[in-house]
Amino acid sequence: MTRTTPNASGARIVGMGTALPDRILTNDELAKMVDTSDEWITERTGITSRHLGGTTAGLAAEAGAAALEDAGIDPSGIDMLVLATTTPDRAVPATSSTVQEMLGLDCGAMDVNAACSGFVYSLVTGHGFIAMGHERVLVIGAEVLERIIDWTDRSTCILFANGAGAAVIERSEKGTDLLGWHVSSDGAMEEYLYCEHGETIFMAGQKVFKRAVLVMEESARQSMKQANLTADDIDLVVPHQANIRIVETSCKRLGIPFEKTSMVIHRTGNTSSASIPLALDDAVRNGRVKEGDNVLLVGFGAGMTSASAVLRWSGEPGRRG
Repeated sequence: MTRTTPNASGARIVGMGTALPDRILTNDELAKMVDTSDEWITERTGITSRHLGGTTAGLAAEAGAAALEDAGIDPSGIDMLVLATTTPDRAVPATSSTVQEMLGLDCGAMDVNAACSGFVYSLVTGHGFIAMGHERVLVIGAEVLERIIDWTDRSTCILFANGAGAAVIERSEKGTDLLGWHVSSDGAMEEYLYCEHGETIFMAGQKVFKRAVLVMEESARQSMKQANLTADDIDLVVPHQANIRIVETSCKRLGIPFEKTSMVIHRTGNTSSASIPLALDDAVRNGRVKEGDNVLLVGFGAGMTSASAVLRWSGEPGRRG
């Protein structure tokens, strides 16, 4: 049974940052590699291009540095680094240790692998560290998924890509932005989406689609219930950018207009644990979130994991404009 408990921390997001590699792979380029087309990919997934290149640590550090700058915080002010990733640069040590060194942090550091749910898992974890006494936690989602892609499998190579997104959360005397949260996992479903060591991603697409829609709806409802909100109270949905059809179907089941979602999948592809912070940062930069808005983060991933969080937006990030 999954347990959700009322948040105890008074903490808010005070800075955000992202990183995408320079190399862009378009659908037309992919069509020269496998039997597919731009029209086929776009219609089924919503993806038109994706970014390749870089390392997990390098992208994480770039996004983390941008978040620190956005928050106006020196690296010495961070008490904990939590890195969500399914593609660590090494088996040992944790990639977070590499990122810690690259950013010049003097704090604890750990990796979290909850697949595409990883950023929300890490965000909740960061609030927990603050509830236990830390002042600031840097949370990052970063992936180099091209490392585990079979470029001859058109069912998966069209989806996955590289990127990173980060957020600084800080103790606040004004209350908390985390109104409700929910995390879960169903290990009985793990055979639908997995990657063995040294191999490439396997995905049973239709089974993942059906399950994803259900777990996103269930997790979102749990978080909204804990936050004492209904679907009508949600101002923005930031979903995991897996497939536009999954998001559309989930929103319909929740009774939230698709127009309320922040979507970047068309240009980023599925970046797993990086996708939610990439979409959240995009919404902030484009003025789609204002102070006091209720923001629902929701995703699912291999495991199969699911996670969601309802934030009452404080209006603090985005000082770079």
